[in-house]
Amino acid sequence: MVADPPLSVVGLGASLGDRANTIGTAVRLLAAWPGVELRGCSRVYASPPSGGVAGGDFLNAAVVLRCFAGPEALLEALRAVEHRMGRRHTRRWADRVLDLDVLWIEGLEWSSPTLQVPHPRLHERTFALRPLLDVAPHAAHPATGVRYATLPAAAAPLACVGVLAKPRR
Repeated sequence: MVADPPLSVVGLGASLGDRANTIGTAVRLLAAWPGVELRGCSRVYASPPSGGVAGGDFLNAAVVLRCFAGPEALLEALRAVEHRMGRRHTRRWADRVLDLDVLWIEGLEWSSPTLQVPHPRLHERTFALRPLLDVAPHAAHPATGVRYATLPAAAAPLACVGVLAKPRR
């Protein structure tokens, strides 16, 4: 019997256009992606931009899923969904229609030229930690064992503005 792949958490963010609709559509596209099994959705949070040149407030959320093809294939799926939704990679930390990031994969530390898991700044970003903890409350750093819920950024205030709905099959 083959074991299920580890749980993965993907962060979603948007600061341009109809942000809530964009995030909801992205979740539906991810749920329909071959080799991806959506397991749950977080609340939706509003947050000001963090560093960089973005000017608009972001909506942020997360989904927990199983990807049967591995981390790099998951990243490819995320990039394809971003592109389909109109994302064009321009300046780093600029406003964007959609941003999808692999935040954490259960028990896995991964580093390649295109992907680092856990996300290298996850531990300091409330807008990423809070949605992650909604869908994976016991998530911990795979190398250190530190639970993300114990980090100061996890307790910082963040405005909840809604809940993502898991798409029906």
